Amino acid sequence: MEHGDAGRGAARPMVVRVPVEPVEAAVEADALDAVARTGNLVVRGPLFGVAAQGDGDGHVWRVIVAVTLGCPQQARDSLNSRLWFRAKDDVDDPAERRALLAAVAVLESEHIDELAVAGTRYRIVRAEEYAAVGALGEMEGPRPTDAEPLVPDWSRGARGPAVDDGLVLDPAAPVTPTQVAEQLALRDLCYSGDRFPKDVLADSRRAVTAHPDILLLPPTFTVVEQSTNSWAPVSGPHATAHAARRSLDFALTWAWPRMNGLIPVDGPMEADARTETETETETEGDGGARKAGPLAEYAEAAASLRVGRVNRLEFRGTVYQIARTRRLLRWGADGPEGPRPSDVNTQEPTRLHPLLDEDGHIVSSD
Repeated sequence: MEHGDAGRGAARPMVVRVPVEPVEAAVEADALDAVARTGNLVVRGPLFGVAAQGDGDGHVWRVIVAVTLGCPQQARDSLNSRLWFRAKDDVDDPAERRALLAAVAVLESEHIDELAVAGTRYRIVRAEEYAAVGALGEMEGPRPTDAEPLVPDWSRGARGPAVDDGLVLDPAAPVTPTQVAEQLALRDLCYSGDRFPKDVLADSRRAVTAHPDILLLPPTFTVVEQSTNSWAPVSGPHATAHAARRSLDFALTWAWPRMNGLIPVDGPMEADARTETETETETEGDGGARKAGPLAEYAEAAASLRVGRVNRLEFRGTVYQIARTRRLLRWGADGPEGPRPSDVNTQEPTRLHPLLDEDGHIVSSD
């Protein structure tokens, strides 16, 4: 048995690395401070993605579809599209294309969570999303050492790093002391309570033994809104806090004005609360006083996001916050955990793309 391997039900040994480089040490200190501020955890539920393992990858897997999807079938559909486009655009060998298209055909008709094709093993993987909360129920926000752009780009077409881009899943990789503490604390995490169906509870208990190790995925950032006694996600997850702020800016200036009938849905794409605020002002009385219309409220709220790193905003009686969300992925003797029998699919397998022939040409339906 190689170092880092474990049999079924046995946890792997952990390799602890104490950060000494200044930036890493600051991140570790930041994590310790976060535990003191927000020592409780709330679990939201599962997320799904796709991981791949090549013939020479050993025990390592690579995330190829971000672990952010709401049900297993969404991940299967993403893999379906990935393999279809590979067969169409990236393959010259007819035999390899046939193998890829055979895998696509299976994904179009079956709830399949793992398949091997063209020297690569693909698996639908499952992670648990959770967040830290303080004594009063406040969710943890971005930490001072979380990545932020030096010059924030607020343009609508801005593209920052993608969630899980290039992420390698390696259960033998060294971890810091705070990461070890979190992994150990979460090993026995499973659902409990009467609100969960019996099969969900049974699958959760079984996973503790079948997949005893915990891998912590990179943090994500989500816009949440506060209700009477809870927080609900509005958008996300995003790879950075700035990307989450930018999504809230977009909601305030573009999406919500259209949803509320303040900007025509079929109006110009570039129209938003900022561009339209000037045209909605009106002159009152002989003094020529200007009264701002309702869109100005949206524009002003969005403008307040750009004054420093704003992580909390109140708008029309609702509190919005940039929350730091986390994900844990369970790991067993055969690698990352896949979907559980009790996980719910919101859609069924179906054909997503036209048929291709052996040369990668779309087959006409005429």
